[in-house]
Amino acid sequence: MSSYTETAAWLKQKLPQQPLVAVILGTGLSDMAESFPILFQIPYSAIPGFVTSTAPSHKGNLILCEINGQPVLFLQGRFHFYEGYSMSDVVFPTRVLAGLGIKALFVTNAAGSLRQHLTPGAIVQLTDHINFMGTNPLIGHNDDILGERFPSMNNPYDPEFCRICDEIASNKGIETYKGIYLAVTGPSLETKAECAAFAALGADLVGMSTVPEVIAARHADLRVCAYSIVTNYSNLFHEQAHSQEEIRHHASLSGTNLKNIIADFIPQAVKLFLLT
Repeated sequence: MSSYTETAAWLKQKLPQQPLVAVILGTGLSDMAESFPILFQIPYSAIPGFVTSTAPSHKGNLILCEINGQPVLFLQGRFHFYEGYSMSDVVFPTRVLAGLGIKALFVTNAAGSLRQHLTPGAIVQLTDHINFMGTNPLIGHNDDILGERFPSMNNPYDPEFCRICDEIASNKGIETYKGIYLAVTGPSLETKAECAAFAALGADLVGMSTVPEVIAARHADLRVCAYSIVTNYSNLFHEQAHSQEEIRHHASLSGTNLKNIIADFIPQAVKLFLLT
C-alpha cells in the first residue's frame, strides 16, 4: 500500500500542470468533468494506493481539466465507507490532494431532503455538517505533517468561498439554498423515524459521504466549499421506495447549473491563492 506522500509524488511526475483547486464529483455528477477540455486522465485502478470505486455512476477516474485558463483536478467518483473500505481508504485521495499542493477543495454529493422546501433538484450549499457515521477519519496515529491532533471544525465550509459562490449564483440567476448535511454510513436508506430524528437534530439533508473528506481536508488546512444536489425527498414526505435511477436523474438535471457555478468559482479561488 502506497502512502499518500508517495502517491502525491508519483502523480506530480505525471500531471502536465500544477492545479490549486480540486473537485470531488458525487453520484450522478461524474460527467461534469468531461464537459471541460481534458489535459490528463488516469483511472483510479492505475494510481498507487487508490482502491476501486464500486458505487453506481462513480466512474473512477482522476482528470485534470482546464477551466477558464486554470488547471483543475476532478475526482470522478469517490470511495464510501459502506463499500467496506476503511476510513483511511475513503480519505486517502483527499490526503493525496493535500500532498499535491491543492489549496481549495470543492465537494459535491447527492442527498435526500429532510425539509419540504428543499425539493428534488434543489442545489444546496452546505453551511455545516453532523457526523452521524459513528467514526472519524482522524482516529489513530496523527500525521503531524498533515495537521494537528485536534483540528478545529469551526466553519469547515469556507465563508469566503461560500460568499463567492452565492454571488456567482445570483449573477447567473441560479437559485440555491443553504443547509446542514448529516452523514450516515449506509448503504441502507434511512427509516422514517431516523429521518424525523435527524430533522429534529437540525439537519436539512442526509447522505452517505462528504463529511469524512471534509474533515480530512480541514485537518490538512485545505479550504472547502461543498454543495448537495437534492435527489429525493426523504420518506418523511411520501411512502414510495427510492431508486438509484431517481437519484441519478435529479443529480443530472441540476448538474449543469452546479457546473456553471464551479466554472466561475475556479478563477476567483485561484486568484485568492496567488495574491496571498
